[in-house]
Amino acid sequence: MALKFYRQFAYLVHELAKFGVIGILNFVITIGISNTLHLGVGMGPLTSFGIGTVVATTFSYFANRFWTFRHRDTTGLGREYVLFFVFNGVGLVITWAFIGFTYYVLGMQNGVAFNASQVVGTAIATLFRFWAYKKWVFLPPTVPPVDPHTGLPEAQDEPAGAAAPEPKETAGHVPAAGPVAAGPVRRAR
Repeated sequence: MALKFYRQFAYLVHELAKFGVIGILNFVITIGISNTLHLGVGMGPLTSFGIGTVVATTFSYFANRFWTFRHRDTTGLGREYVLFFVFNGVGLVITWAFIGFTYYVLGMQNGVAFNASQVVGTAIATLFRFWAYKKWVFLPPTVPPVDPHTGLPEAQDEPAGAAAPEPKETAGHVPAAGPVAAGPVRRAR
């Protein structure tokens, strides 16, 4: 049963695993930069986290495009990059809400509270980003419709005026009547 469940969702498991690896690397980049700027240099918590996020987002886009979602259709790097940054901006605002609430509302202004709010905010923002990337940035691969009776891809519509090729008779072989011929199915190259 577990194997059947895994096979059914294998593509999602692989995408999530790759997305998680990239997310961990991005988290290290973001936290490293924001801690250096906030705790080391004294920059404000929101500004330091914003700078860390922008740097990590650029790495994240290229890692996700060419590793996590490489099997998905490419709709243009410019379009994807802009949408990726927009959704990362939403993720940044989600995390800023947690950091700002902790720092300004609760008054918890130490390093542990700063890092804890980054972890919780980033976790919530990551769920949003994974969903948004799959829905709008890295689109599913284009696949032809499948005939429900045969399970085979449906024939593509022929251009107007194009005639179907005539079946050929070869020595000892008579073409099958009807739209489906017996024999192995071969993919066109």
